[in-house]
Amino acid sequence: MRMRPTLSWTPTTDPLPGTTDLEPVVDALNAGGVLVLSGAGISTESGIPDYRGEGGSLTRHTPMTYQDFTASAHARRRYWARSHLGWRTFGRARPNAGHLAVAAFARDAHVSGVITQNVDGLHQAAGSEGVVELHGSLDRVVCLSCRAISPRHELARRLEAENPAFAPVAAGLNPDGDADLTDAQVGDFRIVPCADCGGVLKPDVVFFGEAVPPQRVEHCRKLVRESTALLVLGSSLTVMSGLRFVRQASQEGKPVLIVNRDPTRGDPHALTRVALPLGTALTTVADRLGIPVGGPTD
Repeated sequence: MRMRPTLSWTPTTDPLPGTTDLEPVVDALNAGGVLVLSGAGISTESGIPDYRGEGGSLTRHTPMTYQDFTASAHARRRYWARSHLGWRTFGRARPNAGHLAVAAFARDAHVSGVITQNVDGLHQAAGSEGVVELHGSLDRVVCLSCRAISPRHELARRLEAENPAFAPVAAGLNPDGDADLTDAQVGDFRIVPCADCGGVLKPDVVFFGEAVPPQRVEHCRKLVRESTALLVLGSSLTVMSGLRFVRQASQEGKPVLIVNRDPTRGDPHALTRVALPLGTALTTVADRLGIPVGGPTD
């Protein structure tokens, strides 16, 4: 029987009360060696919606699963039509104050590393180095047959050539880069195969229902072991891919600090949850640490 991935959770204990006190975050970063784990909430100020916050995309959109993508040519056509249209907007998103603050913390050695659950590349665009993309990145495409990796912009050009008149108006954009389209809008959208072997192309991201590569998980576990604290930014921690690192940090006796406006599945393991907008919160933390945060990159 095919199992659907976990898309939501219900708290079984009283949620950790949200606070506006940023001093625990300031103190942890001031000590250095903090590992950042970021989620979709850090990119909302760049125009990319999150999954589960107020107005999140899960209220209107069920993400593509790995099982559906690999089993159905119709599902792949629908996915690539929606993703192709969404990429035009998604690919133009720029880092916001939250991404820039994280990069500034790393430059001053307050942050030891960044693990992101996002697939938008905005941490790197802001200047963060060595970012672990837990769920991959939309700017790469992988062939499921020969495993060749190719740039997304090359696929975009091929899809444009195959679908020159494709220009529907989407109802919205989702965190995974999909645009909201009806089946009628998808129409007879034409997908293209791998240019090397003719195999099925998939974005180089971890779909819902797909496992994060074990070597990537182990690398992240090593980063947690080597850190002094874990700072979670903009994640509900609903899925185990991120929650496992919160549990690990807690088991190792390292403080877990969360900046997220809504309660999270990791709250029982956290020292504090700051319920403030990320851009405002991280800019304030940078000011208190005396760290300049630059403007958006070109």
